[in-house]
Amino acid sequence: MDIQTFKKVFSQDRTQRYLDKFPNDEDKAMLYYKINLQISEAFYPILSILEVALRNSLNRELTKHFGTTEWHTHIAATIGLKGINQDITNAIRFITKRGETINSSKIVSELTLGFWVRVLNVEYEKILWKSLRLAFPYLPKQERKRHRVSVPLNNIRNFRNRVYHNEPIAWNFDKLVSIYDEINEVLGWLNSELPQFAKEIGRFELVMIQAKKELGYSG
Repeated sequence: MDIQTFKKVFSQDRTQRYLDKFPNDEDKAMLYYKINLQISEAFYPILSILEVALRNSLNRELTKHFGTTEWHTHIAATIGLKGINQDITNAIRFITKRGETINSSKIVSELTLGFWVRVLNVEYEKILWKSLRLAFPYLPKQERKRHRVSVPLNNIRNFRNRVYHNEPIAWNFDKLVSIYDEINEVLGWLNSELPQFAKEIGRFELVMIQAKKELGYSG
């Protein structure tokens, strides 16, 4: 692909970040764009596993906390939790717009990763954390503090959004390995078997090896 086609297909604004990074090497800029896509794709399995496992684990604890699978109906009426009710309202609106019947399972599935991470924020700690900490049974009890869970999950959520919106993530390979390890660590807090499961179906390591080879990295 020549540089003009590259700019036309992927847009001037999006490709300019790569061209600015390598102002004198258009081929390397286009190579980095390709590698960025490949690495982003390699993160999809482990991010998907985390999102589903986190959602289901927190849903179980919210069900116990409120004593009903329809815990979402209690959020707006609970003092201190109104800040997360908009997410539930949005989920219901999207389900309704699709012409589907509203039920608890669909609402839980429709809620974004942002919602599940937000329920662990400091403003909800006194109301929810005592219950929600049990969603991380494999995190050692002495470490089972809200901020210990919330900080990495917010980092992962921010990274996940960059991946899903096709933003540049591949400038620093060491940081990629660090975030991959962080995701694995959180998976292990949810279930001790999940990191191995993610490794068996993922190919992050192989993609990183190939990317370094294409870029001529020796390390």
